[in-house]
Amino acid sequence: MKGSRRAFLGAAAVAVVCLAGAATVAVRAQAGDAPPMTDSTFKNILLLKGIPVDTFLDAMGMFANAMGNDCTYCHASGAALDRDAFAVATPRIQRARQMIVMMNAINKQYFAGQPRVTCFTCHGGNQSPRSDPNLALQYSTPPEDPNVRDFPTDPTSSADQIFDRYVQAIGGTARLAALTSFTAKGTYEGFDTLFEKVPVDIFAQAPNRYTTTVHMSAGDSVRVYNGAGGWMAGPDTAVPLLTLTSGNLDRARLEALVAFPTGLRQAFGQWRVGRAVMNDQEVRVVQAAENGQPVLNLYFDESGMLVRLVRWTVTPVGFVPTQIDYSDFREVAGVKIPFRRQVSQTYMQMTVELSNVQPNVTIDAARFAKPAPAKPAA
Repeated sequence: MKGSRRAFLGAAAVAVVCLAGAATVAVRAQAGDAPPMTDSTFKNILLLKGIPVDTFLDAMGMFANAMGNDCTYCHASGAALDRDAFAVATPRIQRARQMIVMMNAINKQYFAGQPRVTCFTCHGGNQSPRSDPNLALQYSTPPEDPNVRDFPTDPTSSADQIFDRYVQAIGGTARLAALTSFTAKGTYEGFDTLFEKVPVDIFAQAPNRYTTTVHMSAGDSVRVYNGAGGWMAGPDTAVPLLTLTSGNLDRARLEALVAFPTGLRQAFGQWRVGRAVMNDQEVRVVQAAENGQPVLNLYFDESGMLVRLVRWTVTPVGFVPTQIDYSDFREVAGVKIPFRRQVSQTYMQMTVELSNVQPNVTIDAARFAKPAPAKPAA
């Protein structure tokens, strides 16, 4: 059954603006295709050094999620309008650094360095850690959260059976093989557009190339996965050209594979199956691991359709999820395509709704090239 959930969309909307602004404080050119790193992008970084900017944004999102607030809770209150203010070491930032040191020490001593204890372990969406028992958790309907990495394996089904049913549900092997590309038009809305709907174009080519171009008022935002690399560039990105790494790059790969899903089961070498309840309905969960750690959950409803994808990124402060929900499935060239896709991250949320999809069209290869860095705002 559904449980209550705390909504702090306004805070998160401020958070994504803050994060995008913070990263431009001390941007320097990066050599070659190396991703921008915290050391050369931000000022006053003491602990989260030597990690890619996209991973750093996930870590900042972890803090916002764990505290149930936006980034100005810790940063200077004027940071949203004055980017230099992000480098000010406020008392809360200094306290956060102490907490990171404490968290790392606990994990090192008791969990062999694995990120078992995180900011969320103690805060749980509250500004202060709660130490008192909560009777409502004990005696009321438990909150519904199917996005867990640890669940019992279901021996009554196999990943192959679920993937086979999925392929049949969306159109069958023959029709999927006949769909080699598509373009689409629709709308995009999110924190970065202040929830205003703006035009979006999609370009997808089998087996795993996918580009999204969002036409924002300040300029186009381009998100590209070309089968090997992934990038974002636009007025909404933290740096002029954000190179995707680690779990974020793999999430882009998986998004592209979902567009042409015959290769989805080959995305990982091993899978295990479980069950969960999502929106009052039972779903099958197919999970993949990387380096011994669960990093991906795929959720299939009773009809066999893929309705959610969750990919975790490993950061210095724990595993941080990106959730993608698929709905409004419509047939295009005999294949059911989700016309609505909502992406939720700890520092942003966005929704794409398609209105027109053209199958099997010729797409210029330049659409999947690494985008040019975004020009600074005038």
